[in-house]
Amino acid sequence: RALKLLAAFTVVSAAGAPFAAAQAPKPGPEHARLGYFVGKWTSEGEIKPGPMGPGGKMKSTDTCEWFEGGFSVICRSEGKMPTGPAKSIGILGYNTEEKVYTYYGVDNSSMTMSTVPKGHVQGKTWTYTDESTMGGQKVKSRVTIKELSPTAYTFKMEMQGPDGKWMPMMESKQTK
Repeated sequence: RALKLLAAFTVVSAAGAPFAAAQAPKPGPEHARLGYFVGKWTSEGEIKPGPMGPGGKMKSTDTCEWFEGGFSVICRSEGKMPTGPAKSIGILGYNTEEKVYTYYGVDNSSMTMSTVPKGHVQGKTWTYTDESTMGGQKVKSRVTIKELSPTAYTFKMEMQGPDGKWMPMMESKQTK
């Protein structure tokens, strides 16, 4: 019995050997494209009154850096929103299976992400879309980021109304 167990262990260990010897994956050009966001950014903009709370001016500082391995960019944000002080952490990545960019985020407000927005980049325009639930209703949202230069971009978040029209929720400009 011990011999059978030893033989089975040897087979499993040998089968696992190619995996141990295989090289770790390396980031591709899509991952490298996320490097645009690395750095310290200052953001100023406006939030429209709506599901995100009262409208008003917003200001923040985002510090974005590569996460170990070079597959993702981690952004930490601190600022002031119409509702008060704001802090958040966001993770930008690329899903090679689905061939889409992804965004995961949490902040210190009551709004939590129950889904992962997915996006594409075409030229200097990034577009992320999402469908989530807000107040018991299915809501579609869209974020458009336009690179103006290596040190500036605009950010626009919209939600689709019941009539199918897109309504602006937030607009800002980031500079570094």
